[in-house]
Amino acid sequence: MEEQTGTVNDSGTWRKFLKKHWYMLAYWTTAAIIATIGAILVFLWFVSDAQSTNMLPMTLGQWTMAHLITFILHLIFWELLIIGIPVAIAAIAGWFWWKKIPDEERKEYQFFGKSSRTGSGGSGISFLFFVAFCIKVYLDGNWNAPIASWTLDYVVDSMITILVWGAIIFGIPAIIILIIWLNYEIKKKH
Repeated sequence: MEEQTGTVNDSGTWRKFLKKHWYMLAYWTTAAIIATIGAILVFLWFVSDAQSTNMLPMTLGQWTMAHLITFILHLIFWELLIIGIPVAIAAIAGWFWWKKIPDEERKEYQFFGKSSRTGSGGSGISFLFFVAFCIKVYLDGNWNAPIASWTLDYVVDSMITILVWGAIIFGIPAIIILIIWLNYEIKKKH
């Protein structure tokens, strides 16, 4: 049985790469550990700072949607500023290092096969659902009401309303496109 060289299944490819470039593995491992620890420390710093500056109430039951969105946006800003920029610079440096490797050698290192788009990611449905929920809370006038004051009926009714909105916004165009496509397919066969 022949063994393919330079493929995902060939462990020799990894060995050869690591023998030649072990220092880069050490660099990237160290960088990943530092970035992870840094992200955790920035998160902890921001949480304590947000509470001490009264950006947020100390008790979770007093949080409103306005507090939640403000907290998330500020946290993303500080994480990107303190951790994201150095990580991006390190990634660009890594890309330049990879491009310095001769083309022939790079072609030998095919670490990953072609990925399928169908099995990756959640397609953003959760994010859209969250945005729709925020819009619903705002339209209901509960934006600055403490989340602890919401009843289960309110949350469930909001979820059902969001699902109906989604069905209307995405379902009607999908049905129209399906009808047009079916009409086209039927005419094509005759």
